[in-house]
Amino acid sequence: MTPADLSTWQPVSSSNIAAIKHDGTALWVEFRSGGQYKYDGVSASDAEDMLMASSPGGYFHNNIKDSYDGERVG
Repeated sequence: MTPADLSTWQPVSSSNIAAIKHDGTALWVEFRSGGQYKYDGVSASDAEDMLMASSPGGYFHNNIKDSYDGERVG
């Protein structure tokens, strides 16, 4: 399996999260509610793990949400 191109929005199968991307230094999360958040310091490998997880929303809540500061950007 080749690594996903996370420089563009990638849709995920989640009831709360619509898509994610990684810009080299931060994870961007677009929620189905319409809000977009940027999480600085999240590694590209964490972003790819979230993308490939059986539950991207669960991965987000267990590994990202309380470990990194999120900033609403949209």
